[in-house]
Amino acid sequence: MDLNYPKETENFRQEVRSWLKENLPQGWGQDNFEMTDEQKADFNKEWVEKLKAGGWICASWPKEYGGKGLSLMELVVLNEEFANSNAPIRADFFGDTLVGPTILQWGTEEQKKYFLPKILSGQIAWCQGFSEPDAGSDLASLKTKAVLDGDEWVINGQKIWTTQAQHADYIFLLARTDQEAPKHKGISYLLVPMKQPGIEVRPIIQVDGSAEFNEVFFTDARCPKDNVVGGVNNGWVVAMTTLGFERGTSATTGHRRFEKELNSIIKTAQNNSKITDPKIRQGIAKAYSKVKIMQINGLRSLTSALNNDNSAAGLSATNKMYWSEYHRDTMELAIDILGMNGQILTGSLNSGESPLPGLANRTVLKNYPASMLQASFFFSRSETIWGGTAQIQRNIVAERILGLPKEPKVS
Repeated sequence: MDLNYPKETENFRQEVRSWLKENLPQGWGQDNFEMTDEQKADFNKEWVEKLKAGGWICASWPKEYGGKGLSLMELVVLNEEFANSNAPIRADFFGDTLVGPTILQWGTEEQKKYFLPKILSGQIAWCQGFSEPDAGSDLASLKTKAVLDGDEWVINGQKIWTTQAQHADYIFLLARTDQEAPKHKGISYLLVPMKQPGIEVRPIIQVDGSAEFNEVFFTDARCPKDNVVGGVNNGWVVAMTTLGFERGTSATTGHRRFEKELNSIIKTAQNNSKITDPKIRQGIAKAYSKVKIMQINGLRSLTSALNNDNSAAGLSATNKMYWSEYHRDTMELAIDILGMNGQILTGSLNSGESPLPGLANRTVLKNYPASMLQASFFFSRSETIWGGTAQIQRNIVAERILGLPKEPKVS
């Protein structure tokens, strides 16, 4: 890709830089900059309002739906400048990144007018209802059913690994609406209210005592007939769009969280003298080279998207597989660097330890005080699974990039 961004894009970069300089607290980003807990709480509240006023939330959405109508390159620049300034941007992942863009592409005008303003304002919290106990990587095997009863869909079934279901107002889910159709057909994409009789959320307790994931049970739960996105029995195609949004954002900035985390790992190795171990040094060098490969692959993905290249889905699968396996392996290296200290809980409620990139503002849990590196190690175990397992990504790469025959179907 030509790294000389277009002139108009660079003009936009200056606009974003100026806005950040005017709106971030004085001294932000400097080594000695600190905020009290009270100041942090005030900043988080005020910052979201500033982002809304500046139009930076869902800025790529069309202007008529509350966005700025940014081009792809302008969105890239926006992400770069916020990353360069280490400035937070609202992270309503399910609303802003997944279901919002899906409604923009597939929704009716009535759905857009009702849901999009509520996503922009943060009025509705969302969760995703795709995976089931027997339909994870083979998502098309899902068994949750929706049957039309007058003006409502009646839903029965179960979803699993549903992040933030306990806080969500709505769930965007896949349900089988035609029992006779082939498994990739007869599926619909529904927007279902969570706060109603017939929906039970059961937390899945993790080893550290947290419960971000949940099981969700539907027993004659209901949603309006018109809450189908993309048409009845077209849910598989719509869902692939959603997964594409999940895998394709932040092409030129996605590698940065791994770069920052690797710097933290290197610092740990320097502090406990493990940096002198040839095996550790080799592991760090290998990790560094992979971060650089991620950076280059991000640029390849951006080029593919700008050219409307048909290989975009395959590149997205390559990138997801690559970074998730990198992170799993690098966090195993981090535990090796910690040595025996990695086998005991070394986190402290009062340590003041900064969260690692990717863990947001996760706090040390009182009942399981893992350090940030330990917490990142645990988190990395899930990354080769969610958003499509590494094994499934390999199939996509084989078929869509390498042109190999499709995997034989089980008779």
